[in-house]
Amino acid sequence: MPTILKQSLCLLLLVCALNLHAQTSGAVDVDKATAVSSSAIDAVQNKYSKLTRMLQKQSDKLLQRMQRKEAKLRAKMMAKDSTAAKALFAQSQQQYQQLEGKLNDTAAVTSQFPLKEYLPGADSMQTALSFLQQQQGKLPDGTARLQQLQGASQQLQQLQGQLQQAADIKAYIRQRQDALKAQLQQMGMAKELTAINKEAYYYQQRLNDVKAAINDPEKREQQIMGAVRSLPAFKNFMQKNSYLSALFGVPDNYGSAQALAGLQTRSQVQSLVAQRMGSAATQAAAGGAAGGGAEGMMQQQIQQAQGQLDQLKDKANKLGTNSGSSDMDMPDFTPNKQKTKSFLQRLEYGFNLQSSGGSKLLPSISELGLSLGYKLSDKATVGVGASYKQGWGKLFNHIKLTGEGIGLRSFVDIKAKGSIWITGGYELNYMQSFNSLTATIRNIDVWQKSGLIGLTKKYKIGKKEGKLQLLWDFLSYSQVPQAQALKFRVGYGL
Repeated sequence: MPTILKQSLCLLLLVCALNLHAQTSGAVDVDKATAVSSSAIDAVQNKYSKLTRMLQKQSDKLLQRMQRKEAKLRAKMMAKDSTAAKALFAQSQQQYQQLEGKLNDTAAVTSQFPLKEYLPGADSMQTALSFLQQQQGKLPDGTARLQQLQGASQQLQQLQGQLQQAADIKAYIRQRQDALKAQLQQMGMAKELTAINKEAYYYQQRLNDVKAAINDPEKREQQIMGAVRSLPAFKNFMQKNSYLSALFGVPDNYGSAQALAGLQTRSQVQSLVAQRMGSAATQAAAGGAAGGGAEGMMQQQIQQAQGQLDQLKDKANKLGTNSGSSDMDMPDFTPNKQKTKSFLQRLEYGFNLQSSGGSKLLPSISELGLSLGYKLSDKATVGVGASYKQGWGKLFNHIKLTGEGIGLRSFVDIKAKGSIWITGGYELNYMQSFNSLTATIRNIDVWQKSGLIGLTKKYKIGKKEGKLQLLWDFLSYSQVPQAQALKFRVGYGL
Protein backbone atom coordinates (compact mmCIF):
# COMPACT_ATOMS: atom_id res chain seq x y z
CA MET A 1 0.00 0.00 0.00
CA PRO A 2 1.44 3.38 -0.95
CA THR A 3 2.66 5.57 1.95
CA ILE A 4 0.34 8.46 1.10
CA LEU A 5 -2.68 6.13 1.20
CA LYS A 6 -1.64 4.80 4.60
CA GLN A 7 -1.31 8.33 5.93
CA SER A 8 -4.75 9.30 4.59
CA LEU A 9 -6.33 6.22 6.15
CA CYS A 10 -4.71 6.92 9.53
CA LEU A 11 -5.90 10.55 9.40
CA LEU A 12 -9.45 9.43 8.60
CA LEU A 13 -9.46 6.99 11.54
CA LEU A 14 -8.14 9.72 13.85
CA VAL A 15 -10.89 12.16 12.84
CA CYS A 16 -13.56 9.50 13.39
CA ALA A 17 -12.13 8.71 16.82
CA LEU A 18 -12.11 12.38 17.81
CA ASN A 19 -15.74 12.85 16.68
CA LEU A 20 -16.79 9.75 18.62
CA HIS A 21 -14.96 11.01 21.71
CA ALA A 22 -16.59 14.44 21.42
CA GLN A 23 -20.07 12.91 21.11
CA THR A 24 -19.43 10.56 24.04
CA SER A 25 -18.00 13.40 26.15
CA GLY A 26 -20.98 15.62 25.35
CA ALA A 27 -23.38 12.85 26.33
CA VAL A 28 -21.51 12.32 29.62
CA ASP A 29 -21.64 16.07 30.36
CA VAL A 30 -25.40 16.13 29.77
CA ASP A 31 -25.80 13.11 32.04
CA LYS A 32 -23.94 14.95 34.80
CA ALA A 33 -26.12 18.02 34.32
CA THR A 34 -29.35 16.05 34.58
CA ALA A 35 -28.13 14.52 37.84
CA VAL A 36 -28.64 17.83 39.68
CA SER A 37 -30.06 17.05 43.13
CA SER A 38 -33.77 17.13 43.84
CA SER A 39 -33.09 19.17 47.00
CA ALA A 40 -31.61 21.95 44.82
CA ILE A 41 -34.74 22.01 42.64
CA ASP A 42 -36.99 22.06 45.72
CA ALA A 43 -34.97 24.90 47.27
CA VAL A 44 -35.29 26.97 44.10
CA GLN A 45 -39.04 26.34 43.91
CA ASN A 46 -39.48 27.26 47.59
CA LYS A 47 -37.56 30.50 47.11
CA TYR A 48 -39.70 31.56 44.15
CA SER A 49 -42.87 30.54 45.99
CA LYS A 50 -41.89 32.66 49.00
CA LEU A 51 -41.11 35.67 46.80
CA THR A 52 -44.44 35.25 44.97
CA ARG A 53 -46.45 35.22 48.21
CA MET A 54 -44.54 38.17 49.62
CA LEU A 55 -45.01 40.20 46.45
CA GLN A 56 -48.72 39.44 46.26
CA LYS A 57 -49.13 40.42 49.92
CA GLN A 58 -47.30 43.72 49.43
CA SER A 59 -49.30 44.54 46.30
CA ASP A 60 -52.57 43.81 48.07
CA LYS A 61 -51.57 46.02 51.01
CA LEU A 62 -50.62 48.86 48.69
CA LEU A 63 -53.96 48.80 46.88
CA GLN A 64 -55.88 48.83 50.16
CA ARG A 65 -53.78 51.67 51.59
CA MET A 66 -54.10 53.72 48.43
CA GLN A 67 -57.88 53.39 48.49
CA ARG A 68 -58.02 54.55 52.11
CA LYS A 69 -55.73 57.50 51.43
CA GLU A 70 -57.67 58.54 48.34
CA ALA A 71 -60.92 58.30 50.32
CA LYS A 72 -59.50 60.76 52.87
CA LEU A 73 -58.30 63.07 50.12
CA ARG A 74 -61.69 62.96 48.44
CA ALA A 75 -63.41 63.99 51.68
CA LYS A 76 -61.08 66.96 52.11
CA MET A 77 -61.42 68.03 48.47
CA MET A 78 -65.22 67.77 48.58
CA ALA A 79 -65.22 70.51 51.21
CA LYS A 80 -63.34 72.84 48.82
CA ASP A 81 -64.49 71.88 45.33
CA SER A 82 -67.02 69.08 45.11
CA THR A 83 -67.19 69.13 41.30
CA ALA A 84 -63.43 68.72 40.86
CA ALA A 85 -63.34 66.03 43.56
CA LYS A 86 -66.09 63.97 41.91
CA ALA A 87 -64.35 64.16 38.53
CA LEU A 88 -60.94 63.22 39.96
CA PHE A 89 -62.17 60.19 41.90
CA ALA A 90 -64.96 59.06 39.57
CA GLN A 91 -63.22 55.94 38.22
CA SER A 92 -60.50 55.35 40.82
CA GLN A 93 -62.45 52.88 42.98
CA GLN A 94 -63.33 50.78 39.94
CA GLN A 95 -59.71 50.78 38.76
CA TYR A 96 -58.45 49.63 42.14
CA GLN A 97 -61.00 46.82 42.23
CA GLN A 98 -59.91 45.64 38.78
CA LEU A 99 -56.28 45.59 39.88
CA GLU A 100 -57.21 43.63 43.00
CA GLY A 101 -59.15 41.14 40.89
CA LYS A 102 -56.15 40.50 38.63
CA LEU A 103 -53.87 40.23 41.63
CA ASN A 104 -56.00 37.58 43.33
CA ASP A 105 -56.58 35.58 40.16
CA THR A 106 -55.07 32.18 40.95
CA ALA A 107 -55.23 30.88 37.37
CA ALA A 108 -51.93 29.44 36.14
CA VAL A 109 -49.75 31.69 33.97
CA THR A 110 -49.78 30.34 30.42
CA SER A 111 -47.46 32.81 28.71
CA GLN A 112 -43.87 31.66 28.28
CA PHE A 113 -42.60 35.15 29.12
CA PRO A 114 -45.21 36.79 31.41
CA LEU A 115 -42.84 39.58 32.50
CA LYS A 116 -42.25 42.30 29.91
CA GLU A 117 -39.14 43.54 31.70
CA TYR A 118 -35.94 41.57 31.12
CA LEU A 119 -34.41 40.02 34.26
CA PRO A 120 -31.17 38.12 33.55
CA GLY A 121 -31.53 35.83 36.56
CA ALA A 122 -35.08 34.82 35.70
CA ASP A 123 -34.27 34.29 32.03
CA SER A 124 -31.22 32.13 32.75
CA MET A 125 -32.98 29.96 35.33
CA GLN A 126 -36.16 29.57 33.23
CA THR A 127 -34.09 28.49 30.23
CA ALA A 128 -32.02 26.09 32.36
CA LEU A 129 -35.14 24.42 33.77
CA SER A 130 -36.64 24.13 30.29
CA PHE A 131 -33.41 22.59 28.99
CA LEU A 132 -33.35 19.99 31.77
CA GLN A 133 -36.99 19.12 31.11
CA GLN A 134 -36.11 18.32 27.51
CA GLN A 135 -33.59 15.74 28.74
CA GLN A 136 -36.53 13.65 29.98
CA GLY A 137 -35.02 10.30 29.00
CA LYS A 138 -31.80 10.98 30.95
CA LEU A 139 -33.33 12.29 34.18
CA PRO A 140 -32.80 10.20 37.32
CA ASP A 141 -36.04 9.11 39.01
CA GLY A 142 -37.78 9.62 35.67
CA THR A 143 -41.24 11.16 36.00
CA ALA A 144 -40.71 12.32 39.60
CA ARG A 145 -37.70 14.46 38.66
CA LEU A 146 -39.48 15.81 35.59
CA GLN A 147 -42.44 16.89 37.74
CA GLN A 148 -40.05 18.65 40.10
CA LEU A 149 -38.52 20.59 37.22
CA GLN A 150 -41.95 21.45 35.86
CA GLY A 151 -43.07 22.65 39.30
CA ALA A 152 -40.04 24.91 39.71
CA SER A 153 -40.50 26.29 36.19
CA GLN A 154 -44.20 27.00 36.75
CA GLN A 155 -43.43 28.69 40.07
CA LEU A 156 -40.89 30.95 38.39
CA GLN A 157 -43.48 31.84 35.75
CA GLN A 158 -45.99 32.64 38.51
CA LEU A 159 -43.42 34.92 40.13
CA GLN A 160 -42.82 36.73 36.85
CA GLY A 161 -46.57 37.05 36.41
CA GLN A 162 -46.80 38.69 39.84
CA LEU A 163 -43.97 41.02 38.93
CA GLN A 164 -45.81 42.07 35.77
CA GLN A 165 -48.99 42.72 37.77
CA ALA A 166 -46.90 44.73 40.23
CA ALA A 167 -45.48 46.73 37.31
CA ASP A 168 -49.05 47.44 36.12
CA ILE A 169 -50.01 48.55 39.63
CA LYS A 170 -46.96 50.79 39.83
CA ALA A 171 -47.79 52.36 36.47
CA TYR A 172 -51.36 53.10 37.58
CA ILE A 173 -50.15 54.57 40.89
CA ARG A 174 -47.82 56.84 38.98
CA GLN A 175 -50.70 58.04 36.84
CA ARG A 176 -52.73 58.73 39.97
CA GLN A 177 -49.81 60.63 41.48
CA ASP A 178 -49.60 62.90 38.44
CA ALA A 179 -53.37 63.50 38.36
CA LEU A 180 -53.60 64.15 42.11
CA LYS A 181 -50.55 66.42 42.09
CA ALA A 182 -51.95 68.66 39.38
CA GLN A 183 -55.31 69.03 41.15
CA LEU A 184 -53.95 69.36 44.69
CA GLN A 185 -51.52 72.11 43.66
CA GLN A 186 -54.39 74.12 42.23
CA MET A 187 -56.27 73.78 45.52
CA GLY A 188 -53.26 74.53 47.75
CA MET A 189 -53.15 70.97 49.13
CA ALA A 190 -49.85 69.75 47.66
CA LYS A 191 -48.58 68.55 51.05
CA GLU A 192 -51.45 66.06 51.21
CA LEU A 193 -49.72 64.06 48.48
CA THR A 194 -46.67 63.17 50.62
CA ALA A 195 -48.29 60.10 52.17
CA ILE A 196 -49.16 58.70 48.73
CA ASN A 197 -45.65 59.44 47.45
CA LYS A 198 -44.20 57.45 50.36
CA GLU A 199 -46.41 54.46 49.63
CA ALA A 200 -45.40 54.49 45.97
CA TYR A 201 -41.70 54.89 46.72
CA TYR A 202 -41.49 52.07 49.30
CA TYR A 203 -43.52 49.78 47.05
CA GLN A 204 -41.02 50.37 44.28
CA GLN A 205 -38.16 49.56 46.66
CA ARG A 206 -39.84 46.26 47.56
CA LEU A 207 -40.12 45.41 43.87
CA ASN A 208 -36.44 46.21 43.46
CA ASP A 209 -35.62 43.90 46.37
CA VAL A 210 -37.52 41.05 44.72
CA LYS A 211 -35.75 41.62 41.41
CA ALA A 212 -32.39 41.74 43.20
CA ALA A 213 -33.20 38.42 44.90
CA ILE A 214 -33.94 36.87 41.49
CA ASN A 215 -30.78 38.25 39.88
CA ASP A 216 -28.60 37.26 42.86
CA PRO A 217 -28.48 33.46 42.75
CA GLU A 218 -28.15 31.53 45.98
CA LYS A 219 -26.15 28.32 46.44
CA ARG A 220 -28.87 26.01 45.10
CA GLU A 221 -29.50 28.18 42.05
CA GLN A 222 -25.79 28.31 41.34
CA GLN A 223 -25.72 24.52 41.53
CA ILE A 224 -28.33 24.20 38.78
CA MET A 225 -26.80 26.89 36.57
CA GLY A 226 -23.30 25.51 37.10
CA ALA A 227 -24.43 22.09 35.90
CA VAL A 228 -25.60 23.36 32.51
CA ARG A 229 -23.77 26.63 31.85
CA SER A 230 -20.69 25.11 30.17
CA LEU A 231 -22.60 22.64 27.99
CA PRO A 232 -22.50 23.44 24.25
CA ALA A 233 -25.98 21.95 23.94
CA PHE A 234 -27.30 24.37 26.57
CA LYS A 235 -25.60 27.36 24.93
CA ASN A 236 -27.30 26.47 21.66
CA PHE A 237 -30.63 25.99 23.49
CA MET A 238 -30.19 29.35 25.23
CA GLN A 239 -29.62 31.16 21.93
CA LYS A 240 -32.89 29.86 20.54
CA ASN A 241 -35.23 29.68 23.55
CA SER A 242 -34.29 32.43 26.03
CA TYR A 243 -36.25 35.63 26.50
CA LEU A 244 -33.24 37.59 25.27
CA SER A 245 -33.26 35.70 21.96
CA ALA A 246 -37.01 36.39 21.62
CA LEU A 247 -36.38 40.11 22.15
CA PHE A 248 -33.56 40.45 19.63
CA GLY A 249 -34.26 37.59 17.25
CA VAL A 250 -30.90 35.79 17.24
CA PRO A 251 -30.32 34.34 13.72
CA ASP A 252 -29.79 30.60 13.19
CA ASN A 253 -26.26 31.17 11.90
CA TYR A 254 -25.28 33.27 14.96
CA GLY A 255 -21.53 33.14 15.57
CA SER A 256 -20.63 32.05 12.06
CA ALA A 257 -18.98 34.02 9.25
CA GLN A 258 -22.29 34.09 7.34
CA ALA A 259 -23.89 36.09 10.18
CA LEU A 260 -21.43 38.94 9.55
CA ALA A 261 -22.42 39.34 5.92
CA GLY A 262 -23.62 42.86 5.12
CA LEU A 263 -22.28 44.44 8.35
CA GLN A 264 -20.10 47.54 8.07
CA THR A 265 -16.39 47.29 8.74
CA ARG A 266 -14.55 49.54 11.17
CA SER A 267 -12.95 51.56 8.40
CA GLN A 268 -16.35 52.12 6.78
CA VAL A 269 -17.80 53.37 10.08
CA GLN A 270 -14.85 55.74 10.63
CA SER A 271 -15.21 57.10 7.12
CA LEU A 272 -18.96 57.65 7.60
CA VAL A 273 -18.40 59.45 10.93
CA ALA A 274 -15.78 61.72 9.33
CA GLN A 275 -18.21 62.62 6.54
CA ARG A 276 -21.07 63.38 8.95
CA MET A 277 -19.02 65.41 11.43
CA GLY A 278 -17.16 67.32 8.69
CA SER A 279 -15.92 70.75 9.71
CA ALA A 280 -16.59 70.21 13.41
CA ALA A 281 -14.12 67.35 13.41
CA THR A 282 -11.56 69.50 11.56
CA GLN A 283 -11.89 72.29 14.16
CA ALA A 284 -11.54 69.76 16.99
CA ALA A 285 -8.34 68.44 15.45
CA ALA A 286 -6.97 71.98 15.03
CA GLY A 287 -7.76 72.71 18.69
CA GLY A 288 -5.70 69.75 19.88
CA ALA A 289 -8.50 67.26 20.50
CA ALA A 290 -7.37 63.87 21.79
CA GLY A 291 -6.59 61.66 18.81
CA GLY A 292 -7.41 64.46 16.33
CA GLY A 293 -10.24 64.68 13.80
CA ALA A 294 -13.63 63.02 14.14
CA GLU A 295 -12.26 60.27 16.35
CA GLY A 296 -10.90 62.75 18.87
CA MET A 297 -14.15 64.71 18.98
CA MET A 298 -16.15 61.55 19.53
CA GLN A 299 -13.82 60.52 22.32
CA GLN A 300 -14.38 63.85 24.09
CA GLN A 301 -18.16 63.51 23.81
CA ILE A 302 -18.06 59.94 25.09
CA GLN A 303 -15.99 61.01 28.09
CA GLN A 304 -18.47 63.79 28.89
CA ALA A 305 -21.39 61.36 28.62
CA GLN A 306 -19.58 58.87 30.86
CA GLY A 307 -19.03 61.57 33.47
CA GLN A 308 -22.74 62.47 33.51
CA LEU A 309 -23.66 58.78 33.74
CA ASP A 310 -21.35 58.33 36.74
CA GLN A 311 -23.04 61.26 38.48
CA LEU A 312 -26.47 59.67 37.96
CA LYS A 313 -25.16 56.35 39.31
CA ASP A 314 -23.87 58.10 42.43
CA LYS A 315 -27.28 59.66 43.04
CA ALA A 316 -28.96 56.29 42.60
CA ASN A 317 -26.56 54.60 45.02
CA LYS A 318 -27.18 57.29 47.65
CA LEU A 319 -30.87 56.45 47.46
CA GLY A 320 -30.07 52.78 47.97
CA THR A 321 -31.59 51.71 44.66
CA ASN A 322 -28.94 49.45 43.14
CA SER A 323 -31.24 46.85 41.64
CA GLY A 324 -30.93 48.17 38.13
CA SER A 325 -34.42 49.65 37.83
CA SER A 326 -34.60 52.25 35.08
CA ASP A 327 -37.86 53.90 36.17
CA MET A 328 -36.91 54.95 39.68
CA ASP A 329 -39.01 57.62 41.39
CA MET A 330 -36.99 60.37 43.05
CA PRO A 331 -38.52 60.83 46.53
CA ASP A 332 -39.48 64.24 47.89
CA PHE A 333 -38.68 63.05 51.43
CA THR A 334 -35.80 61.33 53.24
CA PRO A 335 -36.27 57.57 52.70
CA ASN A 336 -36.01 55.08 55.55
CA LYS A 337 -34.10 52.06 54.22
CA GLN A 338 -35.45 49.86 57.02
CA LYS A 339 -39.03 50.42 55.87
CA THR A 340 -38.90 47.78 53.15
CA LYS A 341 -37.12 45.12 55.25
CA SER A 342 -38.87 42.29 57.02
CA PHE A 343 -39.08 42.06 60.82
CA LEU A 344 -36.22 39.57 61.02
CA GLN A 345 -34.02 41.66 58.72
CA ARG A 346 -34.41 44.63 61.05
CA LEU A 347 -33.14 42.74 64.09
CA GLU A 348 -29.53 43.12 65.22
CA TYR A 349 -27.76 40.90 67.72
CA GLY A 350 -24.77 41.78 69.84
CA PHE A 351 -22.84 41.29 73.05
CA ASN A 352 -20.74 43.58 75.20
CA LEU A 353 -18.25 43.28 78.02
CA GLN A 354 -17.80 45.55 81.02
CA SER A 355 -15.41 45.21 83.96
CA SER A 356 -15.29 47.02 87.28
CA GLY A 357 -12.73 46.97 90.06
CA GLY A 358 -13.39 45.50 93.49
CA SER A 359 -13.95 47.26 96.79
CA LYS A 360 -14.30 46.28 100.42
CA LEU A 361 -17.89 45.28 99.82
CA LEU A 362 -17.83 44.14 96.17
CA PRO A 363 -15.43 41.86 94.31
CA SER A 364 -13.97 42.62 90.89
CA ILE A 365 -16.69 41.87 88.37
CA SER A 366 -16.81 41.22 84.62
CA GLU A 367 -20.27 41.62 83.15
CA LEU A 368 -21.14 39.91 79.87
CA GLY A 369 -24.29 41.20 78.20
CA LEU A 370 -26.32 39.93 75.26
CA SER A 371 -28.62 42.28 73.35
CA LEU A 372 -31.38 42.14 70.77
CA GLY A 373 -32.15 45.37 68.92
CA TYR A 374 -34.86 46.40 66.47
CA LYS A 375 -34.09 49.13 63.91
CA LEU A 376 -36.94 51.63 63.86
CA SER A 377 -35.13 53.55 61.13
CA ASP A 378 -31.62 54.10 59.83
CA LYS A 379 -31.04 56.46 62.74
CA ALA A 380 -32.83 54.82 65.68
CA THR A 381 -32.69 51.40 67.35
CA VAL A 382 -34.47 50.10 70.43
CA GLY A 383 -33.77 46.84 72.17
CA VAL A 384 -33.57 44.65 75.25
CA GLY A 385 -30.88 42.46 76.74
CA ALA A 386 -29.64 40.43 79.67
CA SER A 387 -26.31 40.14 81.48
CA TYR A 388 -24.40 37.78 83.73
CA LYS A 389 -21.95 39.01 86.39
CA GLN A 390 -18.81 36.97 86.97
CA GLY A 391 -16.90 37.71 90.20
CA TRP A 392 -13.10 37.34 90.39
CA GLY A 393 -12.46 37.98 94.09
CA LYS A 394 -11.66 41.14 96.10
CA LEU A 395 -7.86 41.25 95.88
CA PHE A 396 -5.11 39.86 93.66
CA ASN A 397 -4.10 37.40 96.36
CA HIS A 398 -7.69 36.36 96.96
CA ILE A 399 -8.92 35.16 93.56
CA LYS A 400 -12.26 33.41 93.72
CA LEU A 401 -14.69 32.70 90.89
CA THR A 402 -18.25 33.51 91.92
CA GLY A 403 -21.56 34.25 90.25
CA GLU A 404 -22.41 37.75 91.37
CA GLY A 405 -25.81 38.13 89.82
CA ILE A 406 -27.73 38.81 86.65
CA GLY A 407 -29.18 41.85 84.92
CA LEU A 408 -32.03 42.90 82.62
CA ARG A 409 -31.58 45.75 80.17
CA SER A 410 -33.38 48.05 77.77
CA PHE A 411 -31.74 50.60 75.50
CA VAL A 412 -32.25 53.21 72.80
CA ASP A 413 -29.62 54.26 70.24
CA ILE A 414 -30.11 57.49 68.27
CA LYS A 415 -27.62 58.54 65.60
CA ALA A 416 -25.95 61.88 66.35
CA LYS A 417 -23.36 62.37 63.61
CA GLY A 418 -21.27 60.03 61.52
CA SER A 419 -20.41 56.96 63.61
CA ILE A 420 -21.34 58.60 66.93
CA TRP A 421 -24.65 57.60 68.54
CA ILE A 422 -26.43 58.82 71.66
CA THR A 423 -27.31 55.88 73.91
CA GLY A 424 -29.80 55.73 76.76
CA GLY A 425 -31.04 52.83 78.81
CA TYR A 426 -32.65 51.49 81.95
CA GLU A 427 -31.31 48.41 83.75
CA LEU A 428 -32.18 46.20 86.69
CA ASN A 429 -29.31 44.29 88.32
CA TYR A 430 -29.42 41.51 90.90
CA MET A 431 -26.12 41.83 92.78
CA GLN A 432 -26.15 38.58 94.77
CA SER A 433 -25.39 34.93 94.14
CA PHE A 434 -28.47 32.95 93.21
CA ASN A 435 -29.58 29.35 92.94
CA SER A 436 -33.10 29.72 91.56
CA LEU A 437 -33.77 32.09 88.68
CA THR A 438 -37.53 32.04 89.31
CA ALA A 439 -37.14 33.05 92.95
CA THR A 440 -34.69 35.77 91.99
CA ILE A 441 -37.08 37.36 89.49
CA ARG A 442 -39.93 37.28 92.00
CA ASN A 443 -37.85 39.16 94.57
CA ILE A 444 -37.76 42.29 92.39
CA ASP A 445 -37.49 44.73 95.32
CA VAL A 446 -33.83 43.90 95.91
CA TRP A 447 -32.81 44.51 92.30
CA GLN A 448 -30.53 47.53 91.80
CA LYS A 449 -31.79 50.19 89.36
CA SER A 450 -29.52 51.94 86.83
CA GLY A 451 -30.33 54.82 84.48
CA LEU A 452 -27.76 55.22 81.72
CA ILE A 453 -26.98 57.89 79.17
CA GLY A 454 -23.87 58.39 77.08
CA LEU A 455 -22.16 57.99 73.72
CA THR A 456 -21.53 54.99 71.47
CA LYS A 457 -18.83 54.83 68.81
CA LYS A 458 -19.61 52.28 66.06
CA TYR A 459 -16.88 50.95 63.79
CA LYS A 460 -16.41 48.14 61.28
CA ILE A 461 -14.46 44.94 61.91
CA GLY A 462 -14.57 43.27 58.50
CA LYS A 463 -18.26 42.77 57.77
CA LYS A 464 -19.19 42.97 61.45
CA GLU A 465 -19.77 46.00 63.64
CA GLY A 466 -17.96 46.89 66.83
CA LYS A 467 -19.04 49.31 69.58
CA LEU A 468 -17.29 51.41 72.21
CA GLN A 469 -19.61 52.86 74.85
CA LEU A 470 -19.05 55.41 77.60
CA LEU A 471 -22.15 55.64 79.82
CA TRP A 472 -23.07 57.59 82.94
CA ASP A 473 -25.27 55.88 85.50
CA PHE A 474 -27.16 58.82 87.02
CA LEU A 475 -28.95 56.50 89.47
CA SER A 476 -25.71 55.07 90.87
CA TYR A 477 -25.57 57.64 93.69
CA SER A 478 -28.68 56.14 95.32
CA GLN A 479 -27.47 52.53 95.05
CA VAL A 480 -26.46 50.52 98.12
CA PRO A 481 -23.66 49.64 97.89
CA GLN A 482 -22.84 52.43 95.45
CA ALA A 483 -21.46 51.23 92.10
CA GLN A 484 -19.26 53.14 89.66
CA ALA A 485 -21.02 56.05 87.98
CA LEU A 486 -19.09 55.77 84.70
CA LYS A 487 -19.29 52.54 82.72
CA PHE A 488 -17.08 51.65 79.77
CA ARG A 489 -18.29 48.81 77.56
CA VAL A 490 -16.84 47.09 74.52
CA GLY A 491 -19.37 45.48 72.19
CA TYR A 492 -19.51 43.43 69.03
CA GLY A 493 -22.31 42.65 66.59
CA LEU A 494 -23.18 38.98 66.02
